Amino acid sequence: MENLKNIAPVEDFNWDAYEKGDTFEGAVRVDLEKAYDGTLNKVNDREVVDGTVISMNKREVVVNIGYKSDGIIPLNEFRYNPELKVGDTVEVYIENQEDKKGQLVLSHRKARAARSWDRVNAALENEEIIKGFIKCRTKGGMIVDVFGIEAFLPGSQIDVKPIRDYDVFVGKTMEFKVVKINQEFKNVVVSHKALIEAELEQQKKEIIGKLEKGQVLEGTVKNITSYGVFIDLGGVDGLIHITDLSWGRVSDPKEVVELDQKLNVVILDFDDEKKRIALGLKQLTPHPWDALSAELKVGDKVKGKVVVMADYGAFIEIAAGVEGLIHVSEMSWSQHLRSAQDFMKVGDEVEAVVLTLDREERKMSLGIKQLKQDPWETIEEKYPVGSKHTAKVRNFTNFGVFVEIEEGVDGLIHISDLSWTKKVKHPSEFTQIGADIDVQVLEIDKENRRLSLGHKQLEENPWDVFETVFTVGSVHEGTIIEMLDKGAVISLPYGVEGFATPKHLVKEDGSQAQLDEKLDFKVIEFNKDAKRIILSHSRIFEDVAKAEERAEKKAAKKSSPKREDAALAIQNQAASTTLGDLDALAALKEQMENNK
Repeated sequence: MENLKNIAPVEDFNWDAYEKGDTFEGAVRVDLEKAYDGTLNKVNDREVVDGTVISMNKREVVVNIGYKSDGIIPLNEFRYNPELKVGDTVEVYIENQEDKKGQLVLSHRKARAARSWDRVNAALENEEIIKGFIKCRTKGGMIVDVFGIEAFLPGSQIDVKPIRDYDVFVGKTMEFKVVKINQEFKNVVVSHKALIEAELEQQKKEIIGKLEKGQVLEGTVKNITSYGVFIDLGGVDGLIHITDLSWGRVSDPKEVVELDQKLNVVILDFDDEKKRIALGLKQLTPHPWDALSAELKVGDKVKGKVVVMADYGAFIEIAAGVEGLIHVSEMSWSQHLRSAQDFMKVGDEVEAVVLTLDREERKMSLGIKQLKQDPWETIEEKYPVGSKHTAKVRNFTNFGVFVEIEEGVDGLIHISDLSWTKKVKHPSEFTQIGADIDVQVLEIDKENRRLSLGHKQLEENPWDVFETVFTVGSVHEGTIIEMLDKGAVISLPYGVEGFATPKHLVKEDGSQAQLDEKLDFKVIEFNKDAKRIILSHSRIFEDVAKAEERAEKKAAKKSSPKREDAALAIQNQAASTTLGDLDALAALKEQMENNK
């Protein structure tokens, strides 16, 4: 205790400041604050400055701008730059130097927006490569965040090859070039394709410079159209036309290739500037005609599939790339004009006979009717004269009916051989197309492949009977069924028809007979060979009158002397009489006149 000294406390020690942790006071504190402030940046609100990233986590980025406190910025403001790391310099906008918690409030998004328009214009002017964040899809392309501005990326400017799935690009950060700015509407258009085109152009020049006809290159299927396939040869595009995909017929190129498929192609041709390159795929394999069996010859049977139809015939593929034509005339022994579609359709499997074969011209004609026997080879045995058959009506002419007894066997029924009794003006009055009709073979014309047929010959000739019924002078009841300039057609019993001229249609009262009138008619002419019956109505009462007249004359002749004898008697009497007998002569004359 004795060693202890009594030490007096500092009279002006600031105990309150000490409790608060502030060990500097007075003038010393002021000097220290001045010195400290001198080491810090002087910043103003609403100012854009550069800062340094000093730390990052999944949600925030801490940025130091040389101020007395650091600022915190949400990480999503840096979405466009996923490569952001500690130590990077970033631009920030000072929203508030000190919030309620004394925290410095910064924004990277607003800093970008404040400088974005100047930057994007500078990027266009300097052809600068910039980074952008693809935010979402839109009609015709994508929306890209560039310096905080929403720029448009057309679908055609994403890549040099067509894009099939736009969604895979959403959320990606890519490099772009600004290609267009609308200053009035502040629209910005960017392109990623432009960046790689320059490099590809160089590659393209190198490839094009080495192109030669007949050269085989590997390429990738870039696009498939209805007319062909575009192949990427490594920056240069060529087209395989649909006809050069396969030796066989191709209706859709997708049957042969698929997108992104790698395949070898041969250069067929290109223009002087080598901008259009024609490629071939089928040329890398031998032509199927060269592989066709050497034993195949005319007369052989082949099988194949119908690949193309036309009115004039059908093309049959008997092997890939080997086709033959079946002309419609070789499809049936029938001579009727018909379309090939009546016999077959695309996709049908058919058997045919080789008719012609030209290996040099690579042409072949086929036939299917040759698989059946030609019916005209045995026509006399199968359809002899006098034989009866059922045929189908195929066509009409004014002079007859064309019928088909079987496929390839045609015949003509002359209009006069349709009916014994009915006067047929046109075959359509008697039958109809497609109807069946019974026929008898009258004549065979093998050279012209035509039969003369008859229908009425299947029945007995009724005119043999009519000859005994409609004798000249016989009277029959008939009906006027048709009035013509030269007379009238009269329907008689047994279905036969007759004809009467106008003068024979006068009735007893002097009037003219009319259509549908039923009267008695006398037969005045009957011609069996010409099948003609001439009738008269007026002849009936005229003949009656004549008969009566003849009867009266006959009666008169019986009751009185002949006129000549009476006259002679008068003369004799006159010669021997006297004037006194004249009265008796006058009485005799009067009696003769009365008898007459």
